[in-house]
Order: sequence, then structure tokens, then C-alpha cells
Amino acid sequence: MLEIQKIRENKQAVLDGLKKRGIDAAADIETLLSKDDERKALQISSDSILAEMNKLAKDIGMLFKGGSIDDANKLKALVADKKEEQNTLKEKHTIAIEAIQELLYQIPNVPNSAVPNGKLETDNEVVFEYNVEHDLPEKAVPHWDICKHYNLVDFELGTKIAGAGFPVYRGKGAKLQRALIQFFIDCADEAGYEEVIPPHVVNEASGYGTGQLPDKEGQMYHVGVDDLYLIPTAEVPITNIFRDVIVDGNELPIKLTGYTPCFRREAGSYGKDVRGLNRLHQFDKVEIVRIEKPENSYQALDEMVEYVKGILEKLQLKYRILRLCGGDLGFTSCITYDFEVYSAAQERWLEVSSVSNFETFQANRLKLRYKDGKNKGLAHTLNGSALALPRMVAAILENYQTADGIQIPEVLIPYTKFNTID
Repeated sequence: MLEIQKIRENKQAVLDGLKKRGIDAAADIETLLSKDDERKALQISSDSILAEMNKLAKDIGMLFKGGSIDDANKLKALVADKKEEQNTLKEKHTIAIEAIQELLYQIPNVPNSAVPNGKLETDNEVVFEYNVEHDLPEKAVPHWDICKHYNLVDFELGTKIAGAGFPVYRGKGAKLQRALIQFFIDCADEAGYEEVIPPHVVNEASGYGTGQLPDKEGQMYHVGVDDLYLIPTAEVPITNIFRDVIVDGNELPIKLTGYTPCFRREAGSYGKDVRGLNRLHQFDKVEIVRIEKPENSYQALDEMVEYVKGILEKLQLKYRILRLCGGDLGFTSCITYDFEVYSAAQERWLEVSSVSNFETFQANRLKLRYKDGKNKGLAHTLNGSALALPRMVAAILENYQTADGIQIPEVLIPYTKFNTID
């Protein structure tokens, strides 16, 4: 969430930045600052009463010592009244803090100045494109037909077991999936990311910590009996490792990676864009997360973008990078780069990764700070998909198809232990 002091110091810049998202936050910001003024006034009054009580306590001690019992008891009665008054102020102060917190939870992150204006996906800015041509057969088919023909993914069986959006990977389809996961993890390991295997469910505090709650509550699967949420991405449990932690500045940067299944309700999704592996309720993903000092976070973002580029180029897939416009930016992000691979069979781009810098937005929710000498400050958090599996599998099957079967990208053969699917 945003920091109140920074809002006070840069109010117009915050308002202008939020307008990039198509949000006029003037009324909310004024309410927030007014409520914070109220909180400060209550704190000052409470502190003043506490000082009075401390002075009275000393006076009472002196009166008792001097034998002035009646005067001492009168002051004790006054202290009791002051204590009741202070308790009332404390209650009001707590209510004010809760109101401020709720207001801050509703305000998204302020976009970086490099984020383009715009409201729709069509307003996103293409900043890089990597072109590689595959010699496809004359009648190239989409991955759902390939999966059915070679018995790689059984969508109907998944629907029978759990419902639409929960596919069953079989045979070489399962092996290809597992090969990609291990390949992505090995790439992250070589790049200096420590692997962690986190829980696949999180509590409410973790959801609030990284910003999935309350913004995306309707998109998460909730286990009501235990009040737990199935993770939408490994970003949530991995970043929450550092909730309520003060990190030694000498330990930064922290670079972590993790493979997990991910669960998203994807409410309201329909049509051709959800067919096959294009959009699922359960899918696998390898995530990278970084904790950085503020002055280093944008260099880290560039490094993460280059890292994902390197993986896609090893797989020899045509891709492009988009800098998301304000209206398409996620609630918690300052700036996001989306990676899309091209499917010649579907004749469309498939999003396979998002790499984002959240600056202090998540860290402020998490109370994630770093200590550098005598100085303390909020860290910057970043994360990226490296990569999401379903559309990567779809892109490989569609772009590597031949008249005789599916070729396996050369870099994956040591993992699959086979060269082709036929």
C-alpha cells in the first residue's frame, strides 16, 4: 500500500499517476489525509493526558509521603478520570487507524513515469520483439487438436474429475510439462536464484501482504473451514517469507525461485481465449522473486527482463515484450512488462510472463524493511513468471509441429529424453 507521508509530500504526483490508471482519487486522498490528521490529533491528546497522569502520579507520591492523604486521594480520583478519558481516545485512535488502513487497501500503486497512458490492452507499448520462423506444415493446427491426436492432455477427463480448466497431462505431455519445470528451475539456479518449495495455501495475512486481498478475493479459491486460500502464484508465499522481517542490508539482493501449482477461479472468462491450455483454473508455474534496496530495484527489473528473454530465446520461440499501460497495470504494480509468444496456429499472441516492480507497495503491507547501518527503510519487491507452463506448452506444440509429429526444442531434449512426439 502507499505510504501516507509520501502521499502528503507528493500529493499531486500521486493523483496524476493514478489518473494513468483511469482513477480520479482526489476525494479518497482528501478523506485519507483528513483521517490521518484526526489520528495525529488523537495521538497528541493521548500523549498529553499521559504526561499529565505521570505528573499527577509523582504529586500523589509526594502528598502521601508528606501525610496529605485527602489531597492525594483527590488527585487519585482525578487520575482515574484522566485514565478513562485516555482509554476513550485510544479507542478512537484505533478506529482511525483501521479506517486509514481500509482506505489505503483500496488505493492501487502509483505507476512509474515510464508507464504509458491508456485504458485497454491495445494501449500497451511493444518495446521489443524477437523473430524466429518455424517451418510449419501447410495446415497447422492448434494445440488442443495436437493434444487430442497424440493423447498429451485430456481436457474431457479433467472436466470429469474436477471441472473445466483442470486438465490431465498424460504420457509425453506429462513428460514435456515436467521437463519444462526442471529446465526453468535449472535456469534460475544458474542465475543465482535460491530454490524454495513453499506451501500451496496461504492465510489471510499473506493474501493482504502481497495485495491479492482484498483486490482479487473473487479470483482466489477459499478453503472456508480453515480460512485458507489456494495460491494464485508462488509470489504470494515466497514474498511472505519476509513479512514482519527486518533484513540486513548486506544480505540484499535476495533472489528466490519456486515451482508451484497455481489456482485461479478466472471468473467471467469465456470464449476462444480460454480454449485448451489458454486459460486454466489450475496450472504450473516457476516464479522468480527479488528483494532489493530501492536504489537498485530498476536495475534488478532490467536484469529480470533480460533473464526471461534468455529463456525464450533458448527455446527459440517468437516473442515480444509489452510495457503495460496504466489501465492494464495490476493493482500492486508500479511497472510491468508482459512477455507474449506467438502462436502461428492460433494466429495470436499468448501471454507467458509478467515481470513487475512493486517498489515499496508490497513491503509497506508486509512491514518488510532493511537495515543499512543505522538507517532503516522499506525494501523494494519484484517478481516475474519464469515461466507459466500452459501457454508455453501450447506454444511449443503449435510452433514445433511438423507433418510427421512434434519436434522437441533442442535445449529440452536432455530433460524429455525424447526428440519428437509422434
